[in-house]
Amino acid sequence: MRKMERIKVLIVDDHEVVRLGLSTLLSRQQELEIVGEAGTAREAVEKARLLLPHVVIMDIRMPDKSGIEACREIREIDPQIKVIMLTSYADEEALFASILAGASGYVLKEIGCRALVEAIITVGRGGSLLDPAVTGKVLDKMRALAKGTVSHERLNEQEKKILALIGEGKTNREIAKELYLSEKTVRNYVSSILAKLNLSNRAQAAAYAAKQRFMGL
Repeated sequence: MRKMERIKVLIVDDHEVVRLGLSTLLSRQQELEIVGEAGTAREAVEKARLLLPHVVIMDIRMPDKSGIEACREIREIDPQIKVIMLTSYADEEALFASILAGASGYVLKEIGCRALVEAIITVGRGGSLLDPAVTGKVLDKMRALAKGTVSHERLNEQEKKILALIGEGKTNREIAKELYLSEKTVRNYVSSILAKLNLSNRAQAAAYAAKQRFMGL
């Protein structure tokens, strides 16, 4: 992208009011051009394919599937498209999953207007919002997992499904809803998965899932 070219932005959030607010804010910026909006993850992927924005700013929690999963699909369509994940909560697990999915940034919805604009411009011009120390932690986890001898073959089919959903950044509640299980049952499965794979937490499980390319299987 040429240095002075306007940055094309696709806004993705399932709440119309949030999309309207972001569109109103960002359309006032001379450096930015709003090329489209989407209310679901699937719609985001399709619009990214058609519009080829420079930056997609996308909510993590979407009604159909995870914004993290959509981020991965968008990056597969065109690695030049940058994605900023937008969330209401500071969640280490979701942060790690976002990095593994190829996101260039991860910001909280409470971010100030000017800071959000600057974040989009930074990413649109080829920069990253990710702290190198945080990225380093993810890479360290991936290297540790690569050296390990544990195998996903130790998991039963239900555990493999749950591990894949963890890799997509889904919460226990979301997993329970998708698989028609109780949250307590999902928690028990997660504990079993961590024990079988000799992992310490869900963030490591998400990293493992990405390494094994479970997502979507």
